[in-house]
Amino acid sequence: MSTTAPTLIRNEDLIQSVADALQYISYYHPIDFIQAVHAAYEREESPAAKDAMAQILINSRLCAEGKRPICQDTGIVCVFLKVGMQVQWEGSMSVADMVNEGVRRAYKHPDNVLRASILLDPAGLRKNSGDNTPAVIHMELVPGNTVEVKLAAKGGGSENKSKLAMLNPSDSIVDWVERTVPTMGAGWCPPGMLGIGIGGTAEKAMLLAKESLMDPITIHELKQRGPNSRVEELRLEIMERVNNLGIGAQGLGGLTTVLDVKINDYPTHAASLPVAMIPNCAATRHAHFHLDGSGAALLTPPSLSEWPEIAWDVGPRARRVNLDEVTAEEVAQWQPGETLLLSGTMLTGRDAAHKRLLTQLANGEPLPAGVDFKNKFIYYVGPVDAVRDEVIGPAGPTTATRMDKFTDDMLAKTGLIGMIGKAERGPAGIEAIKKHKAVYLMAVGGAAYLVSKAIKQSKVVAFEDLGMEAIHEFVVDEMPVTVAVDSQGTSVHNTGPAIWRQHIIEAHGLEVK
Repeated sequence: MSTTAPTLIRNEDLIQSVADALQYISYYHPIDFIQAVHAAYEREESPAAKDAMAQILINSRLCAEGKRPICQDTGIVCVFLKVGMQVQWEGSMSVADMVNEGVRRAYKHPDNVLRASILLDPAGLRKNSGDNTPAVIHMELVPGNTVEVKLAAKGGGSENKSKLAMLNPSDSIVDWVERTVPTMGAGWCPPGMLGIGIGGTAEKAMLLAKESLMDPITIHELKQRGPNSRVEELRLEIMERVNNLGIGAQGLGGLTTVLDVKINDYPTHAASLPVAMIPNCAATRHAHFHLDGSGAALLTPPSLSEWPEIAWDVGPRARRVNLDEVTAEEVAQWQPGETLLLSGTMLTGRDAAHKRLLTQLANGEPLPAGVDFKNKFIYYVGPVDAVRDEVIGPAGPTTATRMDKFTDDMLAKTGLIGMIGKAERGPAGIEAIKKHKAVYLMAVGGAAYLVSKAIKQSKVVAFEDLGMEAIHEFVVDEMPVTVAVDSQGTSVHNTGPAIWRQHIIEAHGLEVK
């Protein structure tokens, strides 16, 4: 017979705690993450990767000061609950309904509106729910009289890179990770963490990997004391092997790709070795709190002194570009890896807008009024709504490879000469860029609030019904980007990691595989 006294927890306490936690993690990075990125920044030798981490750190401090989202993709909410069997609820709502009401309250907060990204009917109409519900909820009944909540706002760019393999029991997990990470590209916005789940069944391995990402960064402590188990040995081996790949921050080539490797395991069938891997991006967002009946959870804001003072000024070495006068001839002069500061007018568009635009053109319809891509750039972005005196909310880039299948038609049929997005382009995208002598520019993923500071005017010019995927017209002033694919088809996401992998091999006397 249990001696634990029952605890009465109000519906409102869970609702408000979820809402408060989601607001908190939208603008406060975990301090362990800031410390890890800063340490990686200090030891980084690649100028491009160092620049990217500088932007991430500066953006993080700006968000903490301004209480605005770290990334324009404010995530799909994932919640792990452990509910004590002696808990009683004051109210009639289900636990899932309480969590979703907390999500709704957080994402529609008037002082810090978060982007609603959740689409209902995913295989059909894909209509936005409008409030980022429902959350993905995992719940377990455990002994005790409290409720433990771990939640995260998981960005689509990193979630889309999740991997699952049903390995043979004799296979090497480390070798599989080393082979698989390069196939993920840079759309998960490294540097970040890798969450790995080993064992159980396919779905259990994925849950283990996801929950591991809720843990703090501790790899430095493990290195100092040494491993005490095979799982800890795996963490160190995978960390070293992945960083030796030379992928680097934002996939530009460098010394640090992952900041930590987290592993959870579970017993499995003798014939099986399920292994799941899920990355956390540079906008890693998670919180952990308990409810014990005394009221809503209290999350203590970190001190701004925890953020490093980073100076970053690309002005002296950057090419300034007037987007209202730029020509194809000028674009052809830009070099891979070159830093540009963009000023002038650009249009925006993501998957849904691209599909609708090309459907209209295929049907013989003109482009919408106010949409003219002739000698213009398109920015792949779904911004957060503005609050207070903002022109636009955080407006960082989205993963560019999703637009690869549209690129050839867009360049051929609209007069577009360039694109701006996040991470690498795939073979189809690069071939289209080379064919049409266009260019692809990369903005840093995980620096959305910093990017938004360069946007001086914004208005929706088409497809308002698409919500955050509507086409906007931005007027920008010195928006920093990198030439990621030049007009000849040279991609820095191919050349950069290759150069830095070779550098690491030579510096450490590693065996080439």
